[in-house]
Amino acid sequence: MLVLGIESSCDETGIALYDSEQGLLAHALYSQIELHALYGGVVPELASRDHIRRLIPLIQSTLKEAKRQISELDGIAYTAGPGLIGALLTGASVARSLAFALKIPAVGVHHMEGHLLAPMLESEQPQFPFICLLVSGGHSMIIRVDGIGRYKLLGDTLDDAAGEAFDKTAKLLDLGYPGGPKVSQLALSGRAERYKFPRPMVDRPGLDMSFSGLKTYTLNTWQQALKEDQATEQTKADICRAFEMAVADTLTIKCKRALEQEGLNRLVVSGGVSANREIREKLHALMNKRHGEVFFPRLEFCTDNGAMIAYAGTQRLLAGEEQDLNFAATPRWSLEALAPLEF
Repeated sequence: MLVLGIESSCDETGIALYDSEQGLLAHALYSQIELHALYGGVVPELASRDHIRRLIPLIQSTLKEAKRQISELDGIAYTAGPGLIGALLTGASVARSLAFALKIPAVGVHHMEGHLLAPMLESEQPQFPFICLLVSGGHSMIIRVDGIGRYKLLGDTLDDAAGEAFDKTAKLLDLGYPGGPKVSQLALSGRAERYKFPRPMVDRPGLDMSFSGLKTYTLNTWQQALKEDQATEQTKADICRAFEMAVADTLTIKCKRALEQEGLNRLVVSGGVSANREIREKLHALMNKRHGEVFFPRLEFCTDNGAMIAYAGTQRLLAGEEQDLNFAATPRWSLEALAPLEF
C-alpha cells in the first residue's frame, strides 16, 4: 500500500510517501521558523496561510523524488489533531479533496500517535509492550504501549510541558525564537557546578510532571544575577545548563519509576524534545544500567514531520480504518480515545 502522509498541525508543513512493503520512499518538510520569529512565537493565522501555500508544491516535489505518480496512491493520511484548528483544517481539506478525486481512502491520524510510532521508521524497531516518553512543545506524557491504539496514560504534565518550559526559559533570557534549541546550544558552554535547580515532583509518588515551578526558579535566578551585576553571557549559559540538567534528571527519574511500576525494560522516547542531547544521554545511561533497551527516532523525525503521519496512517489503513467525507479536525484529542488496531 502506497500512502501519502500530510502533517500540518502547527508551524511545519510535512509531506511523506510510505510504502507498506518498501518503507519510507521520500519526505519533505518546510519550517515556518523565520515567518514566526518576528513575533516571538507561532501566529495561528499566519501558520494556516503558509500551509496553504506550501502543501501542493511539497506534495508534487515528494512524488517526483520518489518517482511516483499521484494516481499510484492507495491511501492518504493526514494529521487530524491535536493542534491549531486552522492549520489542521488546511491539511485535512487537501487530504480529503485528493482522496475524493482519486477515489481512495483517507484517515485522520492523531499527531501524538505519529510521534509515538516515529521510531518504527527505523530498521531496528521496538517490540511491544514498552514505555513511551512523549516530550514536545505542548505535551509531556508517559504512556504504556501494548500495541498500536493500545495506550494507557501513566503520567502527564500538570502545567507547562517540557518543551514549553524550554521555550519560556529562552524568552526569559532573551535568547530568541525558537527557544528550545537555543537553550540547549547555550547550555553546552555552561558550568554544571554553578547552579543547582530543583527536580520538580520527584519527591512525591506518581508519574505526573510539572515544569512551571522550574521556569519560575529560572526567572528568579536570572533576576538575582541582574541585581548582583552578574548578568553576563556566561551566567546565561550556566542557567541554561542547570535548567537543562534539571529537566533531564526529572524525566529520567519518572521514566525509571514507570518502568519499575509496569515491570518493563523497554523505553521509547519521541517528540521534539527527544532531540535534546542531555536528555538522550541521561536516558541512554538509565537503560544501560538496567540492561534494557531505549529507542529514539532519528533527529529529523523528532520534530513534526510527514513521515510519522504516513507510517501511522498506513497501519490504520491496512487495518481497514478510514473516515467518510464528513471529516473534522480535533484540536484536543486524548490518545486513550483511539481505537486499537485489529489486523
